Amino acid sequence: MEARGIERGVWWGLGAVIAFVVAAGLWSLRGRLEASGAEPPVLGVVPGFTLVERSGRPVGREDLIGQPWVADFIFTRCAGMCPALSTRMGEVRRKLHEQGLHARLVSFTVDPAHDTPEVLREYATRFGADEGWLFVTGERDALYQLIGQGFRLSVAERSPEQAADGDELVTHSDRFVLVDAEGRIRGYYHGSEPEAVPVLLRDLAALPPHG
Repeated sequence: MEARGIERGVWWGLGAVIAFVVAAGLWSLRGRLEASGAEPPVLGVVPGFTLVERSGRPVGREDLIGQPWVADFIFTRCAGMCPALSTRMGEVRRKLHEQGLHARLVSFTVDPAHDTPEVLREYATRFGADEGWLFVTGERDALYQLIGQGFRLSVAERSPEQAADGDELVTHSDRFVLVDAEGRIRGYYHGSEPEAVPVLLRDLAALPPHG
C-alpha cells in the first residue's frame, strides 16, 4: 500500500511537471506571437444575416465584406455595462483614425423589441457615432441565433420578475469580436477591459489585405 502511494505520488508529480512545461511553452508561444504581431487565427465564420441599421436601411453580411469590422452587443435600456462598452467602442473608433486603420464598427442590440432604428439613432448620437459605426436591430429570433450560433456568444432574456432583483432585462457577453474582410472571426476581446483595445488594434493591423 505504501509503495502504491509513493508510485501515485511520483506520477502526480510527473504530471504536474509536464503540465507546467506545456503551459510555460504555450505562454511563451503566445508571447512570441503577440510580440511579432502575427496574423490572428481563423476562429469561425459569421453566417449570412439581414438586419436593419439605425438609418432604416437593411444591412447584411455581404454589405460588410471587403473591410474588417468589429462587433459588440448592447441594448439601450441597459444600466450596467452597455454604456461602458459603447464608450470603449468609441475609443476603438478614435484609435482607428489616429493609427490610420480601417474597419467598421457594428453594434448589435440584444433588445430588438425596444431598440427600434429610431431608438438606436438617439443612442448612437449619445456616443458620437459616425457613419462608420453601425447600430443594427431586427427580428429577435434571427438576432439571437446569429449571436449564439454565429458569434458563439451567450445571450438570454430575463423575465420582469427575474429582473426585479436589480439585474438587467437581458444578459449578454461583453466581448468585442474582430471579423476580417472575408467575414471570418479573428478574435474575441473583453470590451469591459481597457487593455482589450490595443490588443484588438494590433490584431486588426496584422490582418492580410482583402483580395
